[in-house]
Amino acid sequence: MMRTLILMGLLGLGAAGAAYGQDVFELEVGRVATGYNDVAIPGDSGTRLSLSDDLAAGSATSFRLRYSHLHAGRHWLAALAAPLTVTSRGTLAGPVDFDGTSFPGGTRIDATFRFDSYRLVYRYRFASSGRWRFGLGGALKVRDAAIELEAPGLRAEKTNTGFVPLLSFDVVWAPARHWRLLVDGEALAAPQGRAEDVLFAVQRDLPHRLSLTAGYRILEGGADNDEVYTFSLFHYLVAGAAVRF
Repeated sequence: MMRTLILMGLLGLGAAGAAYGQDVFELEVGRVATGYNDVAIPGDSGTRLSLSDDLAAGSATSFRLRYSHLHAGRHWLAALAAPLTVTSRGTLAGPVDFDGTSFPGGTRIDATFRFDSYRLVYRYRFASSGRWRFGLGGALKVRDAAIELEAPGLRAEKTNTGFVPLLSFDVVWAPARHWRLLVDGEALAAPQGRAEDVLFAVQRDLPHRLSLTAGYRILEGGADNDEVYTFSLFHYLVAGAAVRF
């Protein structure tokens, strides 16, 4: 379902871009390190478990795809696919109750944290002011997530799929021709939880409508309710390429 929604968004943007405007296809690759990753299932009675402190979290490689279309110089539309899977391993110091399954202390655990994000984004691009450019709008995020614990003879998995509205923004400064510094992301905080996904990067234009990007991305957020407790922070070192057509 998630891939179908994104495909529909991409087709829609492509159809618009065929007539006029500026279209950009971007690929981003990153190396991901865990800052923290705390979970409890259910949120009100499950055992609090840190997938980064109680277990050893491995680094991961991530990728993102984004297709965008700028209409009439002001209306920026985009579709984004951003999957992420991080694994952790270790031996439990004490018993853990997770989603109705009891894992005894001393058990060797393999944990998988998956957080796949798919978004449709709209931003209004304000008139440029000198070397500065600003955009502000909203995004609809489709969250497809799962947390799995596995041990010899034991396995439990909690899946979660939902729609999340976010604020979307970018700030771009061009200190010299062909060079840009940018902040680009989505974020929102509410009583039900919070989410932040923000890129800080430098971008360089190349011939043939190409550009390269390098920088740092922060992904943070979570929720605390009766069903689930999960808060995580991930640090990305990223590099990317974009083509305009």
